[in-house]
Amino acid sequence: MKITIIGAGPGAPDLITVRGLRLLQEADVVMYADSLVSEELVSQSKQGAEVIKTAGMHLEEMVDLMVDRVKEGKKVVRVHTGDPAVYGAIMEQMVLLKEKGVDVEIVPGVSSVFASAAAVGAELTIPDLTQTVILTRAEGRTPVPECEKLKDLAKHHCTIALFLSATLTKKVVKEFLDAGWSEDTPVAVVYKATWPDQKILRTTLEHLDEQMKVNGMRKQAMILAGWALDENIGDKDYRSKLYDKEFTHGFRKGVRE
Repeated sequence: MKITIIGAGPGAPDLITVRGLRLLQEADVVMYADSLVSEELVSQSKQGAEVIKTAGMHLEEMVDLMVDRVKEGKKVVRVHTGDPAVYGAIMEQMVLLKEKGVDVEIVPGVSSVFASAAAVGAELTIPDLTQTVILTRAEGRTPVPECEKLKDLAKHHCTIALFLSATLTKKVVKEFLDAGWSEDTPVAVVYKATWPDQKILRTTLEHLDEQMKVNGMRKQAMILAGWALDENIGDKDYRSKLYDKEFTHGFRKGVRE
């Protein structure tokens, strides 16, 4: 017995993977987080499929329903927003499903962090500037491990992507400043990346909290912070070795002038 967890992508229905769409269209039962997954995508389920909204369901309720349908011999898919591996809460489902003898296949999806970077036209890893991206969230009602406090992570001064932090921007700004970031550090915020009502905000660390309030960005917003988000980054001479004419590798000989 098996169910499939599918990453739906960030929002736009055509950003699901080919594999994910095929499995969605083959499923007898489609369970999806209706607060986050596009109705337009789910409408591509096959005719006669049982489509179940899960935003109002608790964990055990969802798992019991999945198990019941699988035992009836039906193909069951669980559709998650973005990529299930990041803040997808899939492990707790998988543990209970395994206890009930149900295997799980995972189909990856496009994460909102990369959809947001694409929306603002940013490369998050700029040669000679930053080669690291930290995916994390601010500490709110759900705690973070002691060694993963935002202030400590920010001391690396690399690009940081903040999930689930739109209501915690005062805390975010304070922790960045405590880590030595300057107030004029560029920040890009993308509300509902790739959805029809997507909104993009470019600001600085100093004005982040105020600008997010003014623009009504208090949920479903990805915060990207660091100098890789500088709108004028293209005016600076940051070049990778990958396409340097003097850099040799197995597919190209270097050019010497």
